[in-house]
Amino acid sequence: SNWCSYYVEHSWSWFLTLAHNVITSDQSVMPSKTVLPAGVELDVLLDHLRRLSWGSADILLAYSRGEQPPYGFPLALDVLDGGDGPVSAADLAVNSWLIDGLKENFPSTEWTVISEESAKQELVEGESIASEWLWILDPLDGTKDFLQGTGEYAVHLALVHGHEPVLGVVLLPAADELWFGVMGLGAWCEDRLTNSKQVEFSQRRTLDELVLVASRNHRDNRLERLLSSLELGSKKAVGSVGCKVATILRGEADLYISLSGKSAPKDWDMAAPEAVLVAAGGRFTHANGSPLTYNTGDVSQAGCLIASHGISHGSLCKQAYEALRLIDP
Repeated sequence: SNWCSYYVEHSWSWFLTLAHNVITSDQSVMPSKTVLPAGVELDVLLDHLRRLSWGSADILLAYSRGEQPPYGFPLALDVLDGGDGPVSAADLAVNSWLIDGLKENFPSTEWTVISEESAKQELVEGESIASEWLWILDPLDGTKDFLQGTGEYAVHLALVHGHEPVLGVVLLPAADELWFGVMGLGAWCEDRLTNSKQVEFSQRRTLDELVLVASRNHRDNRLERLLSSLELGSKKAVGSVGCKVATILRGEADLYISLSGKSAPKDWDMAAPEAVLVAAGGRFTHANGSPLTYNTGDVSQAGCLIASHGISHGSLCKQAYEALRLIDP
């Protein structure tokens, strides 16, 4: 079957990646068996997600080039100044494409779909969504980078069961990369022809050699003091969270740290990248080691969050946590 051939193709590389991290990380966790909603087959779901993802890429690339977008979406690229940053016609077009696509392909599946663009209308503060299964979407993560033309933007899709993601999709249109992460199976990257490449975490392990990937548009003095206290090897600035995590998956960087201030990243910023990274054998936690949770009634992912390739993650969290007690008690 399609599923059997798919599993054989990807599972061995996933096993080697996971085994490496179990051996070298002080807190690695074995993924659990993949669980999906009743009646949903993984190979069918992934095929639909491929089509929706590359359709999203076509929409965003057309907007970025000033060309007529496909599927009947308007040409104009308007920027609205909202409370959480700019919103473009591209955000809204991809949002509609993804939500409509999930509804059309899975009309009877009992899951709820929430996106950054619809959250204000559909969420009630302090109340979680009364659904066992929840899609959390970000149709355009890194809107500022998209508008600035850096190419460092992404599309995020995460399927959450209860409060934990079980499947994540991170699309990088400008890089022609589609990252999948499935708990219990692993993570991999595909191009438009479904040619795949596997995760290649770096072998760097001590703090003084680790490469940090940090935000370009969200930096403050507290974060700079924290990074200075860790005495890391080097750092690079990258846009979207999805793009940051992809640099870890490729082995170009080893960790990403988010330290919220007046504002905090939201569920849709973190859920899909976390799912892909953790499925690959990496780690994504709070600085105190506690896991990220979703659909809690509060979409903010506040505090200090650390994503890494898993090697020495516990030691990294411990040092960051101790430093924060002095920097921001």
